[in-house]
Amino acid sequence: MATHSITGIGEVERKELVTAGLRAAASAAVLLAAYFLLPAPSRHVHGHHVLFEFGAMLRLGVAFAIFVAVLTIEIRAITRARHPMLRAGVAMAVVIPLFLLFFAWMYLTMSNTDPHTFNMGMSRMTALYFTMTVFSTVGFGDITPHTDLARLATTFQMLADLVVIAVVIRLILGAATRSTAERQSGSEGDVGGTVTAD
Repeated sequence: MATHSITGIGEVERKELVTAGLRAAASAAVLLAAYFLLPAPSRHVHGHHVLFEFGAMLRLGVAFAIFVAVLTIEIRAITRARHPMLRAGVAMAVVIPLFLLFFAWMYLTMSNTDPHTFNMGMSRMTALYFTMTVFSTVGFGDITPHTDLARLATTFQMLADLVVIAVVIRLILGAATRSTAERQSGSEGDVGGTVTAD
């Protein structure tokens, strides 16, 4: 099988490169399919704002815990991978969409539960679009939060976006860089039993 030398990755077979690309695409596709296929709550709440706010904060907390768990699993997989930089690409295709879809899901459920949360009702596509405009800092202004809870959730996403860009991506790439450097410095034999074929 033909091998290619890629800066930052080293010698890699075409099959491994294609497999990593397919795994990244499949991971993102599965997350997107789950977002569009899983049922969303559509119950309207009238006069139960405390319960509604508690439910929204609980969903945010659960989403954050899941995100941290997935990030931890992905970083461990990077450190054990045969080609850490390739595995880092797969990790990005899991972590970034997961992060965005959690917020889109939260906005969707908030809008479905209380139709006055935003200036318009949200479909799945609208919620994803709004999440992407906040993440990319474009902010067209066509969708705006109308309640304090919605403003708080959007503010939290803006802060979390900075953390993802400044810390999480750096953490993933740092784990891949360190693992690659260890392998190149001759420690590959020491880790031989724990290296996977990713």
